[in-house]
Amino acid sequence: MGGFFGVASKKDCILELFYGVDYHSHLGTRRGGMAAYGKGEFCRAIHNIENSPFRTKFERDVEEMKGNLGIGCISDYEPQPLLIQSHHGSFAIVTVGKINNEEELLRRTFNEGNSHFQEMSGGKINATELVASLICKKAGLVEGIRYAQEIVDGSLTLVIMTKDGLYAARDRYGRTPVVIGQKEDAYCVSFENFAYINLGYTDYKELGPGEVAFITPEGVETLVEPGKEMKICSFLWVYYGYPTSSYEGVNVEEMRYKCGSMLAKRDVGNVHPDIVAGVPDSGVAHAIGYANESGIPYARPFIKYTPTWPRSFMPTNQSQRDLIARMKLIPVQALIEDKKLLLIDDSIVRGTQLRETTEFLYKSGAKEVHVRPACPPLVYGCKFLNFSRSKSDLDLITRRIIQDREGENCPKETLEEYANPDSCKYTEMVEEIRRIQNFTTLRFHRLDDLIASIGLEPCKVCTYCFNGRE
Repeated sequence: MGGFFGVASKKDCILELFYGVDYHSHLGTRRGGMAAYGKGEFCRAIHNIENSPFRTKFERDVEEMKGNLGIGCISDYEPQPLLIQSHHGSFAIVTVGKINNEEELLRRTFNEGNSHFQEMSGGKINATELVASLICKKAGLVEGIRYAQEIVDGSLTLVIMTKDGLYAARDRYGRTPVVIGQKEDAYCVSFENFAYINLGYTDYKELGPGEVAFITPEGVETLVEPGKEMKICSFLWVYYGYPTSSYEGVNVEEMRYKCGSMLAKRDVGNVHPDIVAGVPDSGVAHAIGYANESGIPYARPFIKYTPTWPRSFMPTNQSQRDLIARMKLIPVQALIEDKKLLLIDDSIVRGTQLRETTEFLYKSGAKEVHVRPACPPLVYGCKFLNFSRSKSDLDLITRRIIQDREGENCPKETLEEYANPDSCKYTEMVEEIRRIQNFTTLRFHRLDDLIASIGLEPCKVCTYCFNGRE
């Protein structure tokens, strides 16, 4: 995943850019970068942030960089922003999204005369550089942006900085957000709308699907009108979004309360836990919603040790991910021993971390552990956003179970049965997950309830990872 922030100001903007980018640190832990333009020059800094926070790596850069225009990003993949020299002149670019047809686009680009690309670790190219090359195939930047978004299979949201201002372009189907803030003498563009509040900005507008806007210190101009079809990612609310963020007018924290409330309504009379708990951090708000609706006390039977441990799924080595998952959650023995616990996590992906959590709860004296994931079973790997490092659908616990039951080439029609909460196959799959994970009971959030928790029209929300429908 990743996040971005940009500023167009009549004054030097580096400090605001620095803090705006830093507010996106929950979206990635691998690379951070900032680029600025001022007094006729571009400048840039990129650092590895895997082992230390964004702020500590960029403090010296903030002192040295100058400019009234700036863009920056947090990225889990390619280093960015990139500085590009082309027939459009010089520009800096950041992207968020996923390119499924990368090899095809590379072949096409080589055949049309592009000679080389920067190679990153593992033999991969820099996807943002590929996007820049596609944009440069057209006579104008806006035409190039639209061309790149049309031929990329997946999703593509981007921000470009020229010497004249910032171009912000939301993905054609609005899978990720782009919001613009305003204050006297400045405008900003951001992935997360909370990122500019403490910097003195107020909401100006949220770009629609496929909309392209040009941002200067003087104002915002719409260059491409928004499209009518939207498929914003539902998982932004379930997990990735920061609690103070809103997408399409729907606040993340409030949505999670509704989600937990609906989980509780489905549980009436079925379980009788002593306390409700959320796996920190993203499961906490869901658990508060459940507790408020059910009347069962909310408690924190384990605490996340936040001063040093990064997000647990970030290391490339699975055993290291598992170790960090164990190390960062510390049990509170007095709240666990002889208690019946109902535990809410944002999702079950591989199942490794939640199984580890359940085991240490039992070892700490828990009598029962009931689990309520805040979204439906993940049956399909995401085609549109880089939410994880999974390279195969078989990384999902659901697909491993389905393969054991149905064989390697399970037809789509059968997968649809496993995604249907009213089918026998779904019930049997959930029971098998419960058995493997050693939960007392397991009940997933239903897809219809998830959409109701968000509150947007179903046709506007992407649910591909749950039901395979694009």
